[in-house]
Amino acid sequence: MNTEFISALEQIQKDKGISKEILIDTIEAALISSYKRNFGTSQNVKVEINQDTGDINVYSQKRVVEEVEDDLLEISLEDAKAINPNYELEDMVENEVTPRNFGRIAAQTAKQVVVQRIREAERMVIFEEFVNRESEIITGKVARISKGTVFVNIGKVEAILPQGEQMSSDKYNHGDRIKTYITEVKNTTKGPQIAISRTHPGLIKRLFELEVPEIHEGTVEIKSISREPGSRTKIAVETKNENVDAVGACVGAQGNRVQSIVDELRGEKIDIIEYSQDPALFISNALKPAKVIAVKIDEASKAARVIVPDYQLSLAIGKEGQNARLAAKLTAWKIDIKSESQVVSEVNLPDEEESTT
Repeated sequence: MNTEFISALEQIQKDKGISKEILIDTIEAALISSYKRNFGTSQNVKVEINQDTGDINVYSQKRVVEEVEDDLLEISLEDAKAINPNYELEDMVENEVTPRNFGRIAAQTAKQVVVQRIREAERMVIFEEFVNRESEIITGKVARISKGTVFVNIGKVEAILPQGEQMSSDKYNHGDRIKTYITEVKNTTKGPQIAISRTHPGLIKRLFELEVPEIHEGTVEIKSISREPGSRTKIAVETKNENVDAVGACVGAQGNRVQSIVDELRGEKIDIIEYSQDPALFISNALKPAKVIAVKIDEASKAARVIVPDYQLSLAIGKEGQNARLAAKLTAWKIDIKSESQVVSEVNLPDEEESTT
């Protein structure tokens, strides 16, 4: 070890932001273990690195006691005073025991410690960079696929896209560029772990913020989203600016804005709904493209009965109930859909007494 070593530590401090003092403290602690391991001693030892010259010295340490029970760890007051008359009970007597070939061991140990510290610092930098980006959208390249899990290169680290967070319509190939939503950033013993999703409703929100300036600026607000990933999404929007058409802003000229999002989502259909504080109107809008005749609201149970034309019933319910299900999620209301003829039949049904006669 020499002045070049100290200069190297100072350069690491400058480049990596790791304190030279912290590095030296860590190296000294590691050298104590190396000394004991290589020279088979049970002594208490102290290692000192001269921060100017880089010289390393090893000292054995013995406590001054009245009666010695372990001469590896203790020294009598009489023997201590023979070394230096100023020693008192409980003082530590230090004696240099630096082995002749300790420099080689020290250099090896120091290198391992510095490399490990640099790795830890780089991992922390990556963690701090991404921990504040949870709930954001990020673009990356498919790096590899293992047992259904997709690993996406997002710069200095690979993010993890589990099978459960992948859309059924997605097909991944090495090198594909994809947009994903950061759901969680954890600092683990193996470094930062970043979980991403293609199914999270937040991905829809962030995609619209990217494509629609009015949303990014706050002129148009996304009020709620309901989604069945890879199939269909409903998104409710509103604006306080009477000169802005919230739905039109999201659709874009000739549908170009929403089409960009549909393309990114591999053809997932998107219904853009105008939000209303009037529950009946909001529910009616949410069931589009179906036409609604009437909506009856029960505030107590937060349930709504919706009447549609007979020919619109299947459209209102949707394939396997999807349209009604998404509308219910979007509005947070229970929705019961009836056709006109069903309502008429219910009204004309004889009561129980008449039907038994």
